[in-house]
Amino acid sequence: MNDLEKYFKENNKRLIHKLTHYFDIYERHFSRFRNKEITVLEIGVSQGGSLQMWKYYFGDKAKIYGIDINPKCKDLEEESIKIFIGSQSDRDFLREIKKTIPKIDILIDDGGHTMKQQIVTYEELFDHVKDSGVYLCEDLHTSYYLTHGGGHKRRGTFIEYSKNFIDYLNAYYSEQRSLKVNSFTQNVDSIHYYDSIIVIEKQMHDKPQVLKTGVQSFEDITPRKGLIYRAIKKSWIIRRFNKILRLFRIGSFIIK
Repeated sequence: MNDLEKYFKENNKRLIHKLTHYFDIYERHFSRFRNKEITVLEIGVSQGGSLQMWKYYFGDKAKIYGIDINPKCKDLEEESIKIFIGSQSDRDFLREIKKTIPKIDILIDDGGHTMKQQIVTYEELFDHVKDSGVYLCEDLHTSYYLTHGGGHKRRGTFIEYSKNFIDYLNAYYSEQRSLKVNSFTQNVDSIHYYDSIIVIEKQMHDKPQVLKTGVQSFEDITPRKGLIYRAIKKSWIIRRFNKILRLFRIGSFIIK
């Protein structure tokens, strides 16, 4: 049992509402930030218990911020915890937040969980997360709830929206104009999907290079048949045919 889960189970302060498997995920991605001068923003204050949990976990050097639409949450402020009242789907409000608080080390979206709220929050605040920071959006199961605008493979859900991140991460290898290198490609190190959670870890990097080291063990001898196969495969006719198939997102033509 890690420190976060222990705190949660022994909690006798303000109410905390979490799925039990979240604590291992938090520990895996947040532990490197403990006892450092960091900025944490949690969207969705609720009863204020999780803000107190982050304050305990990250230590006295951390500055904790919260956002909630309920004005009563303002009364939950305490030392090292500041709370802003507003809607996470209000782009102007979020832009003002960026002017008010420093760059964020850890952003936790535990707000209203509707598709618009999650998408707008990502679009407005992701660039305010530090180059070495973490963006975590939880309770993604609402992407399958009708009450929140969800549904399996339904257009406009945050799950479907976030699937584009996988393409962005690999855009350096794209041969098509429809997928170009963008700031996500250049600034994201990894994407982690868990049950109901996505974690995006940022780290600036250039296009990966392919290098070789060491001594070759034996001569690479390709059979004559293989040479013919490779020649056909690389011929302009096959390439053109596959390019047309790719345009319509149809499986490629392969010579066996």
